Amino acid sequence: MKNWEGKRVVIMGLARQGLALIRHLSECGAQILVTDLKSSDQLKDELSAVSGLIDTVSLGSHPFSLLDGADTLFLSGGVPADLPFIQEARSRGIRLLNDSQLFLEQVSVPVIGITGSAGKSTTTSLTGHILRRFAREQGFQVWVGGNIGNPLISDLDEIRQGDLVVMELSSFQLEILTVSPQTAALLNISPNHLDRHKTMENYLAAKARIFAYQEEEDWAVIGCDDDRVRGVQEDIKGHLLGFGRSLEGLDGVSFNGQSFTHHWHGRETNICRVQESPLRGAHNLWNIAAAFTLCATKGVPVDVMREALLDFHGLAHRLEEAGRLHGVLWINDSIATTPLRAAAALDSFSEPIVVLAGGRDKGLSWRPFAEAANNHAEAVILFGEAAEKIAALLKEEDCCCAVHTVGSLEDAVQMAVRTAQPGSVVLLSPGCTSFDAFRDFEERGNRFKELVAAL
Repeated sequence: MKNWEGKRVVIMGLARQGLALIRHLSECGAQILVTDLKSSDQLKDELSAVSGLIDTVSLGSHPFSLLDGADTLFLSGGVPADLPFIQEARSRGIRLLNDSQLFLEQVSVPVIGITGSAGKSTTTSLTGHILRRFAREQGFQVWVGGNIGNPLISDLDEIRQGDLVVMELSSFQLEILTVSPQTAALLNISPNHLDRHKTMENYLAAKARIFAYQEEEDWAVIGCDDDRVRGVQEDIKGHLLGFGRSLEGLDGVSFNGQSFTHHWHGRETNICRVQESPLRGAHNLWNIAAAFTLCATKGVPVDVMREALLDFHGLAHRLEEAGRLHGVLWINDSIATTPLRAAAALDSFSEPIVVLAGGRDKGLSWRPFAEAANNHAEAVILFGEAAEKIAALLKEEDCCCAVHTVGSLEDAVQMAVRTAQPGSVVLLSPGCTSFDAFRDFEERGNRFKELVAAL
């Protein structure tokens, strides 16, 4: 563990991760300098939360003078690693870290790390849920966090020997990591965050770093049905496991139309029937199989896996029921920030759908969304900054259902009230980021639920 006493550290970003780092490093005696492009008015609550813990604050810009004498530069997840300020730090030989790297370096118990383009939060939560049920019998504690919401560095001092950590990791966090979890999973890869990573090759390389520093005794879990994921297995040093419809000779967990099956050294054990899953959507079959595989590496019996799955109710903003009104089911899937993920949500329902999409476009193909909308939607209601642009893209992709454009999420909900018929589903699955109108997908999803509750 590094001695931070008296060390001069710079923290870029006063979001959740930055605040957790400030609290932790101040307790370790570090001299803390903070820089953020937002104004003091925008960061009023954050600055109040860490009042007295910061030595120097620079807002509105990133002056190079902050790096004078600095020992380490900490990056929050949303900070692009190619900014001039960061390049200057590299040129001065200043070490780059983030809260995930610091946690992995300092924690003394096993860590399960999970990444992927889609499903990582559900897989992380389900894995933690199963392990917590197992832990009640075995007498240890399971800590769940990371990119999923809770920076685990905040829990470091409370974690005890014998405990276990389940950690979600984003490509933003992974791209500078030089340490790997002892058990790591790469679920899937699809186009995302290309505004940050520029190319799919860079994006895949960032995700694959979750395995890069593993040892031979570690566990590596891959999604076998994803060709891009299978392509990284040659570089994996740890014990390789898989999950999916076909394991292609690997041990792990497979599923078909009937059941989930655990494969281990030539022996097959049924875990549960597919129909027993409380999670809606075919995409969740892969998330469940991944969680089962990860838990199997920790010796969790299949009966515990099944029991835990049956009482798992999923996460907010992920195909979450927001209400039922006049025979219409309202669903909040605000987490869907890519067209591909929104398409998966559309494929999760057999009922006619009025889908609400829009926000800030990522420049990704809308073809999967258009195909799913043609199969399942009676209307598409587009809102926000990119509504007109997306309408044009859907026209290019031959989207045949009715397409309406409105100004805001509030307008979209009112349009949906007028459009949806009894027996239909109104689905918020934006396919875009929320940054044109909301802080994040959670704020957008909560606003949607408020609007539905007020109907």
